[in-house]
Amino acid sequence: MRAADWPEVRAIYLEGIATGNATFQKTVPEWEEWDAGHLAGCRLVARGEGQVAGWAALSGVSARVVYAGVAEVSVYVAARARGQGVGRMLLGALVAESERLGVWTLQAGIFPENQASRALHEWAGFRVVGVRERLGCMDGRWRDVVLMERRSGIV
Repeated sequence: MRAADWPEVRAIYLEGIATGNATFQKTVPEWEEWDAGHLAGCRLVARGEGQVAGWAALSGVSARVVYAGVAEVSVYVAARARGQGVGRMLLGALVAESERLGVWTLQAGIFPENQASRALHEWAGFRVVGVRERLGCMDGRWRDVVLMERRSGIV
């Protein structure tokens, strides 16, 4: 992913937000804020027909040194490209790149209703750790979050 990809990445992020089942976020941050919050080495885009079809990135979970190898996964696929294997390609490449960079645990917080995301993460070797009940209130409704994780073979 390059800064020049941001307008297309942002548009796909907005599509995910619009589903109501992808994130607690209600708006997309500006590039500078998004850039500061994501690991530089693990930002990917998938391209199809000259356009960004999806993106994946990692963000750190803590500034504490002991968590340096733990990151949170984000994967978003454009509505026009869903069901075509873009998510698998992105998440598979993200896992490989994270291991190359020494990340030993990937985690994902997924709304229970987002069955496609849960299935994608299971395909990539994530397991359900638990359900964080009523973790956040969105649009007046308390939402649970399924916590999934994948441990690297480097541990």
